Amino acid sequence: MVGHRMPECGDLIASIQPKLQQVFMTKQRVQIAAATGTGFMEASVRCTVNKKVLNCVNGAFSQRMAEITVGNGKANEVYEVEWGQAILPEPVAERLVSGQFDAVTIAHNETSTGVASPVGDIAAAIRALPNGQDIIIIVDAVSSLSGAYLPFDEWDLDVLLTSSQKAFALPPGLAFCAVSQRAMAKAKTVPNRGYYFDFLDLDKYLQKNQTPATTPVSLLYAADVQLDHILAEGMTARIARHLAMRDRTIQWVTGKGFKLFAAPGYESPTVTTAVNNLEIDISALNKFLRGHGMIISNGYGNLKGKSFRIAHMGDLQLADLEALFAAMDTFMENER
Repeated sequence: MVGHRMPECGDLIASIQPKLQQVFMTKQRVQIAAATGTGFMEASVRCTVNKKVLNCVNGAFSQRMAEITVGNGKANEVYEVEWGQAILPEPVAERLVSGQFDAVTIAHNETSTGVASPVGDIAAAIRALPNGQDIIIIVDAVSSLSGAYLPFDEWDLDVLLTSSQKAFALPPGLAFCAVSQRAMAKAKTVPNRGYYFDFLDLDKYLQKNQTPATTPVSLLYAADVQLDHILAEGMTARIARHLAMRDRTIQWVTGKGFKLFAAPGYESPTVTTAVNNLEIDISALNKFLRGHGMIISNGYGNLKGKSFRIAHMGDLQLADLEALFAAMDTFMENER
């Protein structure tokens, strides 16, 4: 362990930064905080909104973003679609053309429903608006970044945030966030940005390979090593592996007679949500799976018992999924 103000910690952050930039596919600095993704969700609205936010909601975590917006005293309007559906470009652009909004929030990968929205197409539709260059595009990629194609610079996004514990396959406790020059300039006009998550303060320290507050140094060491593993695999190969795992999971789910929660064509590359139309006992299933060193997720919130979620992200391989499916097959056969 080293002190967070010691040169060794600065060297560690200096090592991590260009690797994060490769994963985020950006030339912008990627901010680091001792937090989960929710911290940068809050930072994004605190630091970039003067007028009004359009919160796009299609599940529990995009709904959280709306709650964060209100909790920080920012004016907002919610555009909500049925859970299981994706957020699409045209209705978003239609709402933003009025000029009353200066930011929009989108969950790229809605973890509760297993839906991936077409963020690149949404961003292109926003930028094509007469006022499109003035709108801050905030994207929650907590459960997808490093397992999905999310080119920050190419798509002209403004805030792209994630957590360490999902597709990065790291322990929880770190959050990463790419911030555009447009968003940094906007932050300079926003009063009351807070203290801990002020984009301007974070960036000022990051230019010196530091963070404003104490950093979990042990997690930085882990991130440095894991980023090496991610880049050794290669982003193209890593994204392809996640898609292959998704496709195999969908094949198993539908082959057993379960329905997919996600609308066709918008299935998440990192987590599959299945409708529990066969009414299996998910708690009993997980008790059985725990005996085999495995677990899946029950449905989130109102979807508990009505759905279940299978993660296929991070360091998992197809062989891991096959072992899971074999165990689930055994459970279901015994329950007949």
